[in-house]
Amino acid sequence: MHDETRNSQQTASTNAALLNRHCYCITLDQDALNSNLRHQFSNAGIGFPATAIPELDHFFSDTAVFVPESDILTMEGVVQAIEKASKLPSYLTQVLSWAPDIAQFDPGPLGAFMGYDFHLGPEGPQLIEVNTNAGGAFLNAVLARAQSRCCQPPQHAPAISPALDRFDDAAFQMFKHEWQRQRGESMPQRLAIVDNAPESQFLFPEFQLAQRLLLDRGIETLVLDPAEFEYANGELTAGGKHIDMVYNRLVDFALEAPNHATLRRAYRDGAVVVTPNPRTHAVLADKRNLTLLSDSQTLREWGLDTKDVELLERAVPKTRLVSRNDATELWRDRRRLFFKPFSGHGSKGVYRGDKLTQRVFENILEGDYIAQDLVPPGERGLKIDDTITTGKVDIRLYTYNGKTLLTAARIYKGQTTNFRTPGGGFAPIFQI
Repeated sequence: MHDETRNSQQTASTNAALLNRHCYCITLDQDALNSNLRHQFSNAGIGFPATAIPELDHFFSDTAVFVPESDILTMEGVVQAIEKASKLPSYLTQVLSWAPDIAQFDPGPLGAFMGYDFHLGPEGPQLIEVNTNAGGAFLNAVLARAQSRCCQPPQHAPAISPALDRFDDAAFQMFKHEWQRQRGESMPQRLAIVDNAPESQFLFPEFQLAQRLLLDRGIETLVLDPAEFEYANGELTAGGKHIDMVYNRLVDFALEAPNHATLRRAYRDGAVVVTPNPRTHAVLADKRNLTLLSDSQTLREWGLDTKDVELLERAVPKTRLVSRNDATELWRDRRRLFFKPFSGHGSKGVYRGDKLTQRVFENILEGDYIAQDLVPPGERGLKIDDTITTGKVDIRLYTYNGKTLLTAARIYKGQTTNFRTPGGGFAPIFQI
């Protein structure tokens, strides 16, 4: 039975690889996408004028990515193993020892929309990083609902994610649960989606979609710059309106910037529920944590279940802190390493070792970096204006409390994920 299961998984992996290389079906139904958006933004009582309906074409690839069901299950297992590890007393002691002081405060919320990013290859899913306030979930839900059947073979219908039909309700319940973990049995009356100059952000339409969902379920929802906050007498307000809860999209994870001081004070005083918050980032998404999650011996000693240790050993690339004491070894091994700053986000400040110059390497030694074993991304064949080309692929699981809310892919070219690749962008996953 074990051999049959393994053979079935190998067959699925082979089929997925062939489809990703040679299937050029356009699965995005543009009419369905536009209809979905009109429906979401034109519901009675929501109050969005037609001119506010965002244009989303530049976010999306026309092409789906094929992923074996066994790989999805493995990635979900990795997420659950990491979140189990994050609750171990010794793990918490270690990650909080290098975290900013504000992370010592634990008001209760677990963190809305965690993102776990993977590369897929011959060795199975490999975790690249963990993100708080992972962008794109609402956009990917819209994308997934606008998929048509892949023409060859006919059985590949858009089985994007078993959770898709429940996504809106699950997202709402997530915010409700985050609120209740800090406030008990009640509901927030007013929530603010917060980022710096939000209307100028690339993912601003994502904020609009989240706003629509929450408004539709009875929570007044504003999209704000943190400079609009005022805090006095234990009350956080914006434009004279009391703010109960903040959906935090800032990449200043510890709220250290001067223009975030008002939100920081209100958060520290427990005057507002913030999700994701500084503690969530410190416990789950600080890149230094990967040095622990890739250290199987330490995880065993700390009490993580053997099955989970073995899963993380296979799925988390070996990661180490960069130290000048190891400069000779790091330079020698650089071609198989990827360097990332502790506090960075997205592609900012990251370097493939085989692209390094001595000058950049010196800057890395002076900064706060990790070195992670290089894991090549998967590939997806693309047909752009009758020209065949290849894009790189990574896979993201959007999760809450260890459970998957949605799965999605990103197709790109270059060193790191971006949205500048013709034919690239967010892509749905067709599970086979």
